[in-house]
Amino acid sequence: MVTPPGARRALVWSFANTAFGKFGTLLISILIARVLGPEEFGTYAVALVALMAVLSVNELGVSLAIVRWEEDPRAIAPTVTTISVAASLLFFGVAYAATPAFTAAMGDPQATDVVRLMLVCVPLNGLVATAAALLQREYQQGRRTAADQVNIWLGAGISVALALTGFGAMSLAIGRVVATVVFSIMLLVFSPLPLRFGWDRTSAGALLRFGLPLAGASIVVFAVGYSDQLVVGSVLGAQALGFYLLAFNLASWPVSMLSQPVRAVAPAAFARIQNDPERMDAGFRAAFRLLLVVALPVCTFVAGAAVPIVTFVYGEVWAPAALALQWLALHAVLRIAFELAYDFLAVRRRSSTLMVIQIIWVLALIPALVVGANLGGMQGVAIAQLAVAAVVLVGCYAWALSRAGVHVGALVRTSIVPVLGGVAAGVGALLAAYLIELDLLAALAAGTFALAVIAGTLALSRGSMRVLRPDVVVAEEAS
Repeated sequence: MVTPPGARRALVWSFANTAFGKFGTLLISILIARVLGPEEFGTYAVALVALMAVLSVNELGVSLAIVRWEEDPRAIAPTVTTISVAASLLFFGVAYAATPAFTAAMGDPQATDVVRLMLVCVPLNGLVATAAALLQREYQQGRRTAADQVNIWLGAGISVALALTGFGAMSLAIGRVVATVVFSIMLLVFSPLPLRFGWDRTSAGALLRFGLPLAGASIVVFAVGYSDQLVVGSVLGAQALGFYLLAFNLASWPVSMLSQPVRAVAPAAFARIQNDPERMDAGFRAAFRLLLVVALPVCTFVAGAAVPIVTFVYGEVWAPAALALQWLALHAVLRIAFELAYDFLAVRRRSSTLMVIQIIWVLALIPALVVGANLGGMQGVAIAQLAVAAVVLVGCYAWALSRAGVHVGALVRTSIVPVLGGVAAGVGALLAAYLIELDLLAALAAGTFALAVIAGTLALSRGSMRVLRPDVVVAEEAS
């Protein structure tokens, strides 16, 4: 796959943006977790689940059309904005009215005010959906980085200050809303096109036909992504949800660091070569291997060293979170792989296939989570997540990718080296956690070994790197 120079710059900016953002978020989350404790963290988790549920569908999936639109996006931008804002206002109203019933079902009625404040982010997100898509299409990740960093650090600063003065979970909601307002203003200023409303019937029909299947798939994606937290909160209670949320956030760190930067660039890059199936196949397999080369050792390191990582960073009171983290970190590897496949299939216009896969996934996942929660608590929920993903999704995505032109056999072969590297890093982390008593030294030793594994497997993956170079057109199998 030939990666345009703009895409390469965007990938660098996107990775830097995510790295700085996640580092800052990690530092802030440590402080907030130590100040608030598991129960207040659980209340915030209830609000976060509600917000993510609405955001998953608030613009009906139409903004992605701007990223892959083959013609000038100026023609559809006003219509996209109109659909996004109208839909987000509707969803905000419905969610606001349903909040008391939701918090009662989650076993935390006191979270109602926190949830309702967090929902203010929904119409703001709809307002800037077009601007965000335009920045992604034009590879303007430098500007997006500036907005994201302000969003993260401003929200974190406000949240920490309020948490230290006794605002509890509400401190996180206030910080998020204020930061979202500033973030939205910055995106509108940075947008390649001014904010405009409009309506073109022909464009609207095409946009809805494209977006609604993706929006439907996003609903199911949300159910997959947050049903574990819903089950933990409703079955095990708010305190258990606080422990689980911390474990989930730690396990999501590799996903954010590795998957999000690629997802900020991959759809646009794939869209530019969507009419060349051989280059699409080679590009996907090269990107898949390089993601696994880094993701597997990082995730197995977190899984193997879960206990010393949690107890050193967050304190002994948070030690139960390590029980879930061990399995959620392994599940993170599959999340990273599936998200790349999802973006590839979206560009290949397999929206309906994606929705079917997500439906199958959630139908298998929810009963497994309930059984896991009742039999094994937080750890049982995490194990259920991993088991369903490994059994159901591997088969479904392999079938879908094959039908979309990817040589699955070659994809498996190119994954052997990354898998071996991940196993080695995981074994090293387990040994370090078992043999070294001091938590800090155990985590450092395990992390150092994982980095060495990554360096070695990257050296063995030079063929995949060549496929992604902008000056080499490769239509052969990625080595």
